[in-house]
Amino acid sequence: MSTYLIRNAKIVNEGVVFEGDILIENEWITEIAEKISPKSSKCIIIDAEGSYVIPGAIDDQVHFREPGLTHKGNIETESKAAIAGGITSFIEQPNTVPNAVTQELLEQKYQIAASSSHANYSFMMGGTNDNLEEILKTNPRNVAGLKLFLGSSTGDMLVDSSASLEKIFSSTKLLIAVHSEDEQIVKNNLAKFKEEYGDEIPVSKHPEIRSVEACYVSTQRVIALAKKTGARLHVFHISTAKELDLFTNKIPLEQKQITAEVCIHHLWFTDADYETKGSLIKWNPAVKTQQDKEALWKALLDDRIDVIATDHAPHTLEEKSNPYTTCPSGGPLVQHALVALFEAHHQGKISVEKIVEKFCHNPAKIFKIEKRGFIKVGYFADLAIVNAYLPWNVKKENILYKCGWSPFEGYNFKSRVTHTFVNGKLVYANGKVKEEKAGQRLLFDRTV
Repeated sequence: MSTYLIRNAKIVNEGVVFEGDILIENEWITEIAEKISPKSSKCIIIDAEGSYVIPGAIDDQVHFREPGLTHKGNIETESKAAIAGGITSFIEQPNTVPNAVTQELLEQKYQIAASSSHANYSFMMGGTNDNLEEILKTNPRNVAGLKLFLGSSTGDMLVDSSASLEKIFSSTKLLIAVHSEDEQIVKNNLAKFKEEYGDEIPVSKHPEIRSVEACYVSTQRVIALAKKTGARLHVFHISTAKELDLFTNKIPLEQKQITAEVCIHHLWFTDADYETKGSLIKWNPAVKTQQDKEALWKALLDDRIDVIATDHAPHTLEEKSNPYTTCPSGGPLVQHALVALFEAHHQGKISVEKIVEKFCHNPAKIFKIEKRGFIKVGYFADLAIVNAYLPWNVKKENILYKCGWSPFEGYNFKSRVTHTFVNGKLVYANGKVKEEKAGQRLLFDRTV
């Protein structure tokens, strides 16, 4: 039996910061109080004075590349980076090789994670134009949801048949998460720039190819479809100001049938950064303007946007050095997402309470994850300790991603994740990842 007592912490939970102690016994949080005495001499005490203790972050969108693309990353390496960044649970996407579009292929990913994941895990079922039968076999109790690519991205999972899309939306009660860009608009824009530049399109043109209009047209259409069919829709990685009026903050999150996510890179970078970062910040949807970024922050704070995620999607530096047309989109983020949000806190953009709401509480609410995402007695002890005033520099030697690079390389963060607990086990402490893999399969409190 492992017992830990976290003392003198600034505990952040449900919009409140309060000083106190947390007792962890086995997998669980068993007591939260102003002062707790250790129950036995074997209790390990961690003095968190001056630091925040937050629920472990839940990243609802990652690409860990296993199976089939493991030269870029795998479940073990990327989950290790995640816990070093205070992310204790992840939901991984189906565009691996082969695509997770049958129950058998989906379950294979769970089997890999069961023996290799440092963090808690779930995997999205993938939708295609012709796999409705497989989609309907998905168990909502132990699978996070269904992922649809409405615009092509890494992998070949484009759902471009209107009839197939409507059939899926009408037939399943699963949460449907979408990558929302209009394929035809993107293709037309790409053809125009290829005519001018060939394969050597400047990466600064990426937001003109993956344009505001491509995002808006697709998101408007898919929201109309969700309203028509009553489907439960979650729109991944919103990147434009124009899309934000399609979402509401007039009702509580628990009542929303249509929810939205924003990613770290769209909150941090702008199109001005292509000059220095180049293809390292080539994502789909594209990083756009300063005005878009400011609008995303505003919508995050006023609750039109419900969650923050990373869309962690590693590629090798060699792949990222390819010409525009063969350079893949995506980048690694899980190790640095939480400290990037604390950096925004230092800049006065967001409170620590709001970070916890959007990166810990709300993913648990949206996906109905059992007993995670909050600091409560009877919940799993998934926790991160963050010292807001312990600076460090991102450099090759401390990057844990298998791809070995980060768009934040060279940046000095003011805050640091010092400890991470997963299911009551101390899995990361003061720069060191413990070898024990404590991750468990996420379960969902759903009656459908």
